[in-house]
Parts: sequence; structure tokens; C-alpha cells
Amino acid sequence: MRPLSPVVLSLLFVLPAYAEDEAQTRVMTCKGPDATIEIYVPESAVIGTGANNVVLPTNANGWLSLDLTEAEKGKHLEPLHARLSGDRKYLIVEQYQRDYPATRIPVGGGTVDFDARFATQQKCSPLNPPPAP
Repeated sequence: MRPLSPVVLSLLFVLPAYAEDEAQTRVMTCKGPDATIEIYVPESAVIGTGANNVVLPTNANGWLSLDLTEAEKGKHLEPLHARLSGDRKYLIVEQYQRDYPATRIPVGGGTVDFDARFATQQKCSPLNPPPAP
């Protein structure tokens, strides 16, 4: 019998902690020169398409997918806290495990910096856009 790889072993310990967590849905994609970022929030926070159908008044536990394939660093999935600003003009993303300052992304889309090493000049889509035809 072959021994389990370190990746499989780590998943056996990590996945049970999230087994009861809610399904996530992608609400924003950002592309830059070195990386692509996707932001996921709980499915229950999204009741339809468009920014007006996202309900995130407090920090929701979500995920940030950081694709550094172009920089030959692979893909990473990081937990985040996400909320909408009080005036609903910004999606505020906190990569709390990395202790980065919160990133404020305009809900209509815009260019932002997430991480000074790889994720700068990210051009973000509008929040929760309708599916492409």
C-alpha cells in the first residue's frame, strides 16, 4: 500500500473543520500583471445578480483565490472577511491571516492593490455581475 502524500494528509485535517461551512459563490474577479484574484462569499449573502443583491453588512467568512501561475508560484486559497461599506460603495476585503490592511474595492469595479509583492494594479470586475451570455 502506498503512503498518502503530504497534501492528502493535510486535507484530511483541514477539511473537517470546514465541512459544516456554507457553500461559497464568486462575487468578484480581479486581474493584474502578475496574478488573478477571485473573491468568494457565503451563498446566503447573494440573493440575485448585481451589487444590490449582495447582503454583507458585517464581516462574512469567505475565500480569496490567488492565482500566481504567471509568476510560477501556483494557486493559493486564503480565508478572508468581507463586508460592504456603510454607503455600499465599496467591498471591503480583509486578508486577516496575513495581517494586510483592508482592501477597499469599488462595487462598480476598479483598480486596486491587494499585496505589494504580487497583487498590485488589479483591475476588478463589478460586484456580483450577471453571468456572461
